[in-house]
Amino acid sequence: MNVILKAEGLTKTFRLSAKQQKLQNTKKKVITAADNVSFEAHKGEIYGLLGPNGAGKTTTLRMLATIIKPDSGDAIVDGSSILTEPVQVRSKIGFLTSELKLEDFFTPNYMYDFFSKLHHIDQVIAESRKQKLFEKFGVDKFAEVKIANLSTGMKQKTSLVISLVHDPNIIIFDEPTNGLDVITAKVVTDFLLELKSQGKSIILSTHIFSLVEKLCDRAGIIIKGKMVACDTLENLTWKKPLEDIFFDLYSENAGGEEQ
Repeated sequence: MNVILKAEGLTKTFRLSAKQQKLQNTKKKVITAADNVSFEAHKGEIYGLLGPNGAGKTTTLRMLATIIKPDSGDAIVDGSSILTEPVQVRSKIGFLTSELKLEDFFTPNYMYDFFSKLHHIDQVIAESRKQKLFEKFGVDKFAEVKIANLSTGMKQKTSLVISLVHDPNIIIFDEPTNGLDVITAKVVTDFLLELKSQGKSIILSTHIFSLVEKLCDRAGIIIKGKMVACDTLENLTWKKPLEDIFFDLYSENAGGEEQ
């Protein structure tokens, strides 16, 4: 398989304010959110980054999406470096996070057109793509409803559609089913498999074992900022179920003060 994304030694630290230290019940002034994270994702596969809340999943994906810069390390995304070629990386990826906040005042229709223009998509192509995506996710019925008045699920669907406005070959999803009802979550997971069937490469983070088992070809387990296991799903689970493997690794690697 061709390597589409290669991360090497990604490390990111954050300084905590006194308030943050109190909220996190820690005396640490600096935390290492991602600690020398390295892995490969292959073309046409789904790679799952599995870990508990606060493990460093979101930080890692944000570095890959060039939203934040690593303190050290680099990643090559379809031939482009996140450090030296961030604009090229952004043109090749779609990035969706549950924390993506769309402007409440605007409508899905307006937001889609706005991002299409940002990506310099031909208007005819943009309209055709919008129609297909809006119909698939039921956004068409709410196209002229302000974002503020949409349900949580519809906001997530709208965010998903907008992240795909430029038809990227690499799609990075941070907790793609987080906060969704079971029906909407099923629509999203089915769509991820559809994207894979189209030859897209997908990197997703989650804390849900069944999601990794259902979707992923390869997976990495990240605990307290460190990648503690990384392999094909078949190799990871040939002795034990994924959940058992995870908790064995968690017991070995999660000792000491919580981050």
